[in-house]
Amino acid sequence: MKSAEDIESFLIQMEAQYESVGDDIWVVTDLGPEMVISIAGPVVVFRVKVLELDKVPQEQREALYSKLLEFNATEMIHGSYGLEGGAVVVTDALQLEHLDFNEFQATIDDVGMALTNHYRTLSALTA
Repeated sequence: MKSAEDIESFLIQMEAQYESVGDDIWVVTDLGPEMVISIAGPVVVFRVKVLELDKVPQEQREALYSKLLEFNATEMIHGSYGLEGGAVVVTDALQLEHLDFNEFQATIDDVGMALTNHYRTLSALTA
């Protein structure tokens, strides 16, 4: 079974700038928006805060939620957008047991690509 040491090894192999902020929790700061990676039981969870909802005008929220659901259904293969503590987040999770470096890196790349591809649309809905 993979462990925290394997996750750190993957981050080192990617030459990522990261900080260990707790048991089995890392914050990666140089691969796009700040990403939190954590081990939660049998899975590795990847999480990025996209935006604070209090910065979205009330009249735009329904359109924002609709677009996030559309992205989840059509463009987010593994991960998804969600709401957490007053913020829009994107999350993804992988099984820890058989995790390999390519899968780990692909997940980080997929989340970054989604945020890049969706930035303009989401920005327009939050203005």
